[in-house]
Amino acid sequence: MRMYKALLLSLLIFTLIPIAQAETPQSFSFTGAGYGHGVGMSQMGARAHALAGESATTILNYYYKDVVIAPVVDTHTIRVNIGHLLRSVSFVSATPESLIQIYAGEVVGPTELAPIATFTSRQKASFRLDASGVITGPVSGKSFTIRWTGPNAVITFSQPGSAVKYRYGQMQMKVVKGAIEVTNSLSVHDEYLWGISEMSSAWPTAALEAQVIASRSYALSKIGAIKPSCDCHVYSHIADQNFVGYSKEIEPKIGALWKAAVSRTNIDISTSLAILLNGKPIQAYYSSSSGGATQTTLDAWGQPTPYTQSVADPAGLDPKLNPRFASWKASSTQQLVAAAFLLPDVISLEIVSRNSAGAVTYIKGTSSNGSTKLLRGDTFRSRAKIPSPYFQLAQ
Repeated sequence: MRMYKALLLSLLIFTLIPIAQAETPQSFSFTGAGYGHGVGMSQMGARAHALAGESATTILNYYYKDVVIAPVVDTHTIRVNIGHLLRSVSFVSATPESLIQIYAGEVVGPTELAPIATFTSRQKASFRLDASGVITGPVSGKSFTIRWTGPNAVITFSQPGSAVKYRYGQMQMKVVKGAIEVTNSLSVHDEYLWGISEMSSAWPTAALEAQVIASRSYALSKIGAIKPSCDCHVYSHIADQNFVGYSKEIEPKIGALWKAAVSRTNIDISTSLAILLNGKPIQAYYSSSSGGATQTTLDAWGQPTPYTQSVADPAGLDPKLNPRFASWKASSTQQLVAAAFLLPDVISLEIVSRNSAGAVTYIKGTSSNGSTKLLRGDTFRSRAKIPSPYFQLAQ
């Protein structure tokens, strides 16, 4: 009898093991609407308002609360990180009869210093970080300034996986925390804005102008101390604003439309339109589209700002205006979801709460060991790599 019970218990344990394993999903499915965090101006909404004949000022006052659109001095130089945590980089002139000049250290403004290296349009300057943390190549050191001169001079900066053209300002290449950081320093007033690629240049004029003013306001709000993590004021990607340098300006047929929109928001050589609250530029958040209404920063991230508000945004749900994200289906792997919650695994998800805009405020993950954790909806959206926080759990 004892042998029979022991055998029965062994069989029971053996059969339970694969059942437990099968209950751990390999992926999770979601349905939803919108793309991005949904805070501030909806770009798809701006497009719809512009198509309805509204001005850039009207659009911005719709999405941002208690602000004024007014001229502000914008002669600042902004430092944009265009290469982060790199081990190798290269520079080459993209135009004939131009030169690349490399100076030791950081050079600001006109200088009588002689460059330590010069490269013609046919020469590539390639650098690598060695084991001792020194940038090596045609010259060696830990900090350099790169300038380019000549008729319509353009430089191509290459890092693993990408090569982008830049026309304005100068670059800094520096060792920061054991990696190469490359930044482009240029004028906020026009040069930086000319390279912002956050909206199709073919969109209506008022939408383009609203985007320019929002982007300028965001940039000006970030001018201040250099961030040690990137040797920059802003990153050139989604962490701040998508900056692609001269590549935006030279888009076939439509590049000139974006540059013209920037120029229309310039008042004179030192002032341009920005979104102001109490006389200062706001950190003008924006995203592609919402799930029907925009969120506040309090809703999305738990930190209130006086100028964000939740307003109706039906354009995000219009399949003609927003064909890819008016409604969507997406999935995320077990690995991504578990990592999002910092749990060993996740066997179930539960939407705990939503805000008045319809976005998920909190979502709960439960592990096979019984542990549970809460995440904000937008944090989960970002970590799980799904389009927006306006989602449902698919059955």
